[in-house]
Amino acid sequence: MYPYKLNRDKKNTIEIIVDIKKETINEQYQKSFLKLQKELTVPGFRKGKAPKNIAEKNIKKDEVYQELIKDLLPEIYGEILKKENLKPIISPKIELIKAKEDEDWQIKITLAEKPLINLGDYKTVIKKIKNEAKKADIWIPGKDKEKKEKTEADNYQLLNKVLSELLNLIKFEISDLIVEQELNHRLTELLDDIKKIGLTVDGYLQSKKTTMEELKKKMTSEIIDGYKIEFILQEIADKEDIKVEDSDLDKLFSHIKDEKEKEEVKKNAYFYAALLRKQKTIDFLLNL
Repeated sequence: MYPYKLNRDKKNTIEIIVDIKKETINEQYQKSFLKLQKELTVPGFRKGKAPKNIAEKNIKKDEVYQELIKDLLPEIYGEILKKENLKPIISPKIELIKAKEDEDWQIKITLAEKPLINLGDYKTVIKKIKNEAKKADIWIPGKDKEKKEKTEADNYQLLNKVLSELLNLIKFEISDLIVEQELNHRLTELLDDIKKIGLTVDGYLQSKKTTMEELKKKMTSEIIDGYKIEFILQEIADKEDIKVEDSDLDKLFSHIKDEKEKEEVKKNAYFYAALLRKQKTIDFLLNL
């Protein structure tokens, strides 16, 4: 086991500093070199059969270190997760703090866990909102299209009020790592979209009458609220034992007529189960 120090902040962000002796690095370097040597093809030799002195001329040190990192860091990360019983909810951020040749290494692993959530008396609050809200008229299929549209609009408005009140009632913080990764993901997607329509970043920002800092601030706020809603709904689903049965998924998949398409969708059953559970939780809230 590698020596490490673990620090946890109030946002359930965990920072782990790991020290790795140079002897360990050197040993792992040799293993990684042999691994690459077995895959090496050099003229005049069969694959993986080139002598070490020739292999050393054809395999760059950077390639060996990349292989070393690829093999060693997941091993270290897995051992710490198991020992500390950590349950990260997103991919970790791993940084090399010190990584010089023939010296001890030091790495920093940052990960995020699910926040602890106290729902409080959320049911009473939601019932109060529903009592104060104007009840939508009951729509009878085939009779009044406008009444149906009004009911759907009222339900949407009610859901927004419920979710907004849950955000105000249930106070907790989420890891900065979650926000950082999601913000980077959204900005990357946005930049790709901007390029596709032939705009520059400055041109896009001018068209939206905003700045990059304002855009990031707006996105960050949306990310935080979005994740908080997701965590709250998950906590309610756990507390109320809301489940998705096989029959629920079968009913969903039954609407897909193309068998090939259905088989592809079934491969992502976990994703659809999560969506169904979320919808069941929302229905539960609206029917309190």
